[in-house]
Amino acid sequence: MKKAMSSLTLIAGLALVPALHAEQRQSYGPHLEGFDYPHPVKRHEFSSQQQPLFMAYMDVQPEGKANGRTVLLMHGKNFCAATWEATIAVLSQNGYRVIAPDQIGFCSSSKPEGYQFSFAQLAHNTQGLLQSLDIDKVTVIGHSMGGMLASRFALSYSQNVEQLVLVNPIGLEDWQAEGVPYATIDQLYANELKTDFEKIKAYQQKFYYNGRWKPEYDRWVNMLAGMYAGNGKEIVALNQAQTSEMLFTQPVIHEFGQLKMPTLLLIGGKDRTAPGANRAPEQVAQRLGNYPELGRKAEQAIPGATLVPFPELGHSPQVEAPEVFHEALLRGLKEAD
Repeated sequence: MKKAMSSLTLIAGLALVPALHAEQRQSYGPHLEGFDYPHPVKRHEFSSQQQPLFMAYMDVQPEGKANGRTVLLMHGKNFCAATWEATIAVLSQNGYRVIAPDQIGFCSSSKPEGYQFSFAQLAHNTQGLLQSLDIDKVTVIGHSMGGMLASRFALSYSQNVEQLVLVNPIGLEDWQAEGVPYATIDQLYANELKTDFEKIKAYQQKFYYNGRWKPEYDRWVNMLAGMYAGNGKEIVALNQAQTSEMLFTQPVIHEFGQLKMPTLLLIGGKDRTAPGANRAPEQVAQRLGNYPELGRKAEQAIPGATLVPFPELGHSPQVEAPEVFHEALLRGLKEAD
């Protein structure tokens, strides 16, 4: 009888493990309330498309002697300004002032329901933030979707951009032109509502990190999944659907030849990110997201661009191998001086 009771207790305990594990998942508000940013978060309040909005941002001053340069960091679609934590620290320690905003529709910034998202609009919003801070010249670093936005910002406000740095930017290929079918915002919204920790992790593990995973990546998955688990998940999912449609229909690759500033391409070769590949025919999906080839083509398309490949790294080299990444970044920034 004791043996039977012990077995039942063990089975009951094992049954509780998934539940306890689920309880450990974080839940955040629609503006990422409850998540700890590495630096104080400020708000830039403004009006856009006939509604009041706010853009959350970190303004980190240089440690020690300032070098006179300001870096503007642009996050990716599945990232936030906080994901730049290690990069902010390295840049600040090397004399740079760092501005790291969350774009409208993302993370700790406004989540408008009726908003026409475009890269040009987000670039305009960001330029307004810089003007409010009396910042005239910036080095722009964009990662993932932030690479598309950084490119649009550099095209729209070239007089304000000293240097452009693209870190595994998506949009180095035109997915629609490559044969990926269009998905409506309603279809994208329905899929976004199904998002949770496991789905985010599985996607990132497959496409971002070449099947490998480190425990420290969980923090960034929890950051995103927590908004989908919170009481504002509907507006979070809607904005994510709207911005997915934005990046699919607003390529910048065809304008790369117009970029006039020094451009640094930092490309992890194991990356296979290709938005929409899951709905593309197999023969199309297989050729998308070839970052070694895409990086070389981008270097050829952008006048005076410099390509620094990381053959063994994935979509987020600044997270996966921060020492390797930051050494290359600092070297590239100094060469622009």
